[in-house]
Amino acid sequence: MSFEIREKPEMVERALLVGLGMPGDSRRERAALLAELEDLVSNLGIGIVGTMLEFTREMQAKYLCGIGKAEEIRAKVVELNADCLVFDNLLSPGQQREWEKLTNVTVIDREEVILDIFSKRARTREAVLQVDLARMQYALPRMAGMWKHLDRQRGGSGGGKGGGAAARGEGEKQIEVDRRLARDRIEAIRDELEVVRRQRGTQRKERNRQGIPTAAIVGYTNAGKSSLLNLVTGAGVLAQNILFATLDTTSRKIELPDGQPLVLTDTVGFIRNLPHRLVEAFKSTLEEATLADFLIQVVDASDREALRHYETTCEVLAELGASDKPMVVVWNKTDLIPEEQRADQLAALSAKVQCPCIACSVKEEQGVEALMAACVEMLSHRVSKEHYRIPLAESRIIAIMHRDGKVLSTEYEGNDAIVEAILPREFAARLESYKI
Repeated sequence: MSFEIREKPEMVERALLVGLGMPGDSRRERAALLAELEDLVSNLGIGIVGTMLEFTREMQAKYLCGIGKAEEIRAKVVELNADCLVFDNLLSPGQQREWEKLTNVTVIDREEVILDIFSKRARTREAVLQVDLARMQYALPRMAGMWKHLDRQRGGSGGGKGGGAAARGEGEKQIEVDRRLARDRIEAIRDELEVVRRQRGTQRKERNRQGIPTAAIVGYTNAGKSSLLNLVTGAGVLAQNILFATLDTTSRKIELPDGQPLVLTDTVGFIRNLPHRLVEAFKSTLEEATLADFLIQVVDASDREALRHYETTCEVLAELGASDKPMVVVWNKTDLIPEEQRADQLAALSAKVQCPCIACSVKEEQGVEALMAACVEMLSHRVSKEHYRIPLAESRIIAIMHRDGKVLSTEYEGNDAIVEAILPREFAARLESYKI
């Protein structure tokens, strides 16, 4: 298994994972992040030979930690015969190079791991473009260390005099070429993504023209968003028990119990310390959340970090400008909570959340009716439930009621039809004279 963002000397198979805590960091939080990093690296099929959770008294520019702590980590790399050092922290390009010089193994950070997973999960053209953009932006400042081997192999200076191109090493010339190509590629990807955004905007305008409300399904990675969409709509979206199984949005139209149509859209999962460049790259996808009428946040209630996952999702939504959206929280995977603890655990979670909450087990197909009822409530301001007296001579009105709303009952009195219906308020307002 190799990482693709930078050239690597060989296949990496034995990774040592390191989490460096800074002053003021919570040990519990850092331990949870390191455990999450284990899941991320495992999703790349790389063997993990050990983990280290270390704390430093103050942040250092060269290694993040002091030289003494850095030597301890280097010694552990040698002891475990690791060929890859993975940091849960985000490393600058210079710090990555310093660690590689110190340990003589491949060194990567949390962002590079996530980027590699995203690259392997991307399927549609849009997702591939978004991942490529993030990867190129990540790689660009790291190119300085990629071609030094050419200078070493060819003797460095190239034999020229002065400061011109002839005096530069092969590696330096290659860096300039690659940087220019990378910048050109970044601009080309941005142009392609702009075309995709316009196409998505056109589709959204058509839905708005038809007056169809939308709900975006959001949440932490692997919480069960795609599984919920499949259960409710029969969408057939890939739903696997792996991190970031879904990077591509899927939208499906359903009918709510009150007859209203609703478009549900699945979105990419979030994660703590989600690289900002990924949020930026996926904005065309994530803006479905910012433009939806309301949000359905799915949370794995069985995870001991459930509340933190909920908070992380809210933080990313705030970054996207969607923090003011009405929201329903779905506590999923309740079947994994011991039955004797379930009620208390769900009550404790719901007490921390300032919005409607639904207990759900997608696996056991439980909670769907409650979720649909919550969706109806979210959109209650859009519809009106009334009785109407419609003359049979104006039966076209009844036909429109069936088309645009939900007719609950129809009875006949003489030349009139008595119709009970749930209708969009805009349509109902035009039928004031027919109301009983």
